[in-house]
Amino acid sequence: MDKKEGEKEVKVNSKVLVVLLVGLLALAFLVTGCGKATTEKPADKANEPAKLSGTIKIDGSSTVYPISEGVAEEFMKLHKEVQVTVGFSGTGGGFKKFTAGETDISDASRPIKDAEKEAAKTNGIEYIEMPIAYDGISVVVNKDNNWVDSMTVEELKKLWEPESKITKWNQIRPEWPDMEIKLYGPGTDSGTFEYFTEAIVGEAKKSRGDYTASEDDNQLVTGVSGDKGALGYFGYAYYLENKDKLKIVAVDGGNGPVVPSSDTINNGTYKPLSRPIFIYPSKKSLERPEVKEFVKYYLTEGVKIIPEVGYVPMPDSVYKENLAKLQ
Repeated sequence: MDKKEGEKEVKVNSKVLVVLLVGLLALAFLVTGCGKATTEKPADKANEPAKLSGTIKIDGSSTVYPISEGVAEEFMKLHKEVQVTVGFSGTGGGFKKFTAGETDISDASRPIKDAEKEAAKTNGIEYIEMPIAYDGISVVVNKDNNWVDSMTVEELKKLWEPESKITKWNQIRPEWPDMEIKLYGPGTDSGTFEYFTEAIVGEAKKSRGDYTASEDDNQLVTGVSGDKGALGYFGYAYYLENKDKLKIVAVDGGNGPVVPSSDTINNGTYKPLSRPIFIYPSKKSLERPEVKEFVKYYLTEGVKIIPEVGYVPMPDSVYKENLAKLQ
């Protein structure tokens, strides 16, 4: 090999070496980049729940309480730094706190009243009304009551109206026993009390006063289950939870006796005691991410809690409308 041919071969080999080095560097860069992407797992991070913290205060209807309490428990399992407190001071009592700015969400078994709207406006409290389920107010008697299967709206009115003189069962129907009636029902701050009196008596909050009243429906269950002559009323969920201790009474609204159930409450045949129930989140509170995420959860994953605690879910379109109100 002469000198010129040797120089040419060296030059060719040098070019090959450069190409190989560039290729190795590119491969190393690619491997390193892929390694970083695998370590960071951005897809997994995107699926993780947002990091939330803070306290959410809810109060109001004892009827809505089981739903809000169940949703709160599930939400706090996902967001351990968030504390959700749920009270049941009655719909009226809840609105008093809410319109004073003391709570973030108000549970209600009736729509907000004009006086409550005015109180909210005075205190700068804006809110969103969100229907979340259907309920059927249930009339119940003691489990050992073997004479009452149904009552008409007119009979219930005569029993509960303010001027009622009925104190014994045989004053309602002669064939019923000469036994004293012990009455149990919600307190005057309760939305259930307002709805029942309007639907049965004909005017909201008009009722006889000589009955055992409580904002805690569990106390009403205890009272009725402990007295053979007792009769009471409260939300359907509390009957379902205690049906081994109580007897449900079918209500005749004019088309024959109807027992409350998921079907009769949903289709409106259990009348006049079927009704929607609500939550009212404060717009100011919704500016906090923990509150907004809680309400979103309530209207999506939380909906499955509604039938579990004895109420009837709204159509899907209602929850979609509520979600749209959050935007």
